[in-house]
Order: sequence, then C-alpha cells, then structure tokens
Amino acid sequence: MRRGWPIALHAPGEPPLVLLAVETADAARLAAFASDADYAVLISAGRAETLTLTNQRAAAAPDQPVLIERAPWFDMALATALADPQLDLATPLKGPFRTAALASPVAGAAALRLARVAGLLPAFFTGGVEPAVAIDVAAIDAHEDATRLAIAVRARLPVAQAEDAEIVAFRSPESADEHVALLIGQPTGGPPLVRLHSECLTGDVLGSLKCDCGPQLDAAIHRIRDAGWGILLYLRQEGRGIGLVNKLRAYALQDQGYDTVDANTRLGFAVDARDFGVAARMLVLLGQERVRLLTNNPAKVAGLEAAGVTVVERVPHALPANPHNARYLATKRDRTGHQF
Repeated sequence: MRRGWPIALHAPGEPPLVLLAVETADAARLAAFASDADYAVLISAGRAETLTLTNQRAAAAPDQPVLIERAPWFDMALATALADPQLDLATPLKGPFRTAALASPVAGAAALRLARVAGLLPAFFTGGVEPAVAIDVAAIDAHEDATRLAIAVRARLPVAQAEDAEIVAFRSPESADEHVALLIGQPTGGPPLVRLHSECLTGDVLGSLKCDCGPQLDAAIHRIRDAGWGILLYLRQEGRGIGLVNKLRAYALQDQGYDTVDANTRLGFAVDARDFGVAARMLVLLGQERVRLLTNNPAKVAGLEAAGVTVVERVPHALPANPHNARYLATKRDRTGHQF
C-alpha cells in the first residue's frame, strides 16, 4: 500500500474487496487499477460525517467503513480532497455524493485498520481488477494480537534519573513495532508503580509544547525512582495509535482551530486507537499482574483490567499547563474523561 500497489482483502463469507490507497495512488496507477473508470471510494464514517455524507449515528463509530459511489466528475484530485481533511478549506468539493451499501463490510473495516497500521489516510479506491497481492483479514487481526508479544532481549541501562535501571524489549512475529519496558529499582514484593507512556517523537525528543508528553515521561521516571520500584512501559503507539505522519496531520488541523478529538475524527480515525492490551501483555511477561498505575486516563485502567492485570490504585499524574497545551489538556479533561 505504501508503494502504491493495489491489494485485495478477503474475509470469510464476503466477496474480495479490491483496494488502492488514495494517498499513494496517482492518475496513472488509478487508470491501471480501474481502466473503465468504474470505481468507488471507501472512507471512514468519521470522515463521511465531516463531509455530511452520513448521519451522526453512523459517525458514532468513526472508524467504520462508508462507500461513496463514483460520480462523473470524480477524478484523482477530487478523491484526494475527499481523503485529506487538510484540503477542506482550500478545495470546494463538487457534489452531490451518494453512499452505497458495502458488500464486504468486514473487509472494509479491516481496510481502515490496515491504513492506520500503515500510517496512511483511511481512504481507498475500490472496484478495480484483482491484484496479485491478497491479504486475509485474519492476518491483520494477528498483526495487532497482543498475545503474540514476547520478550526479545533485556539488558542493564543506567539512565540519567535512575542508574539502576534495566531495559526489556518486546516484539511479535507479525509487527515491526518494538515496545520497551524500563524497570527501575528492585522488586519489593508489592505492586510496582507503573506508567504507560505512548511514544511521542515531537514531545519526548523535540520538546514540543503542544502536548505534555515530554514532561510526563521525565516526571514518571522521577516518581518511579522515588517509589523505589516500578516500571515505565514505552509503547510504540504514536499519535494515539495513528502514527507520526497522521499525528502531524492532526496538528495541522489543530492549527485550523479543531481540538485533538475533532482532528482525529476528521482524519477518519477513532478518538483513541491505542491497544492497552499490549501493555497488559508486557506486564504479564514481566510477572507483574497487580500494579499501581500512574495515570489520569481511566481508559488505561480499563484496558489493563480487561486484559487481566489488576490496578490496585490509580495514582494521579498531572503537570502544569503552558500557553501552547492548555487547550489540549482541557480537551483531554472535558472530552476524553481524563481525571486530573
């Protein structure tokens, strides 16, 4: 998909869904994919609601598929504008558009998940010739199966705030994402203080002021060290699971006035696509099934509990706002249930 190649998705009991990712297509690839120009466009319900192509009830599940029938005025530029919300203010859309029933809804939902895994916009041309590359929906499910995760290596890693730390890396056969845990201090026999930290290149490395990720990471290591025993889980789930490029697209939408929740849904993704079952699996592999969780996010507590890890205490983890992230923190409090 990232190379602009068409693929076919197969789900039991459904006809194959033949796809070409809009983001990596061009006019020549589209012509080869559908030489008779008989194609439709698959987008997410969240994006469709933004374009007023579906109702709010359908948009309640923003990562579900919606099929748009091709109209005579469809071309590559119009499909790109349908896919990319950064173009909404600059590209008046030529309509009307009509939605159609999707013959392969399971494969359609899997296609949107696959776009997220690939870091692409969740938008596809459909209806072209079946390509050589075919993928079973079960393979996408396996890619995100937390139970496949295993310890790859562990080593001593003294860090600036904790010289007695050990790092443990985890990976699965299907996924290229390699999650890590930083074990700080020595086990006491009691539940460790645990922080689930999702990767944030802009905040953790570049010192972005748009979020509080970098300060939260530093403060978490400090608090775990002071507790004497604990674990920092560094999860490779950039941008609440949508990837770096799509996160930066969300930043661009925030520059247009949208908050972080609306930016994600306008892109066509769920408000939070992270899988905290990955964190639970890491803790189980480390032999820690009872934890004190350093978080303001009840979804993290629920995610661990649902995967079999008991949270004996939620420990608040709030830091001061700055002029650049005050609205972001307010959005987390008011729209995603964070408890500061």
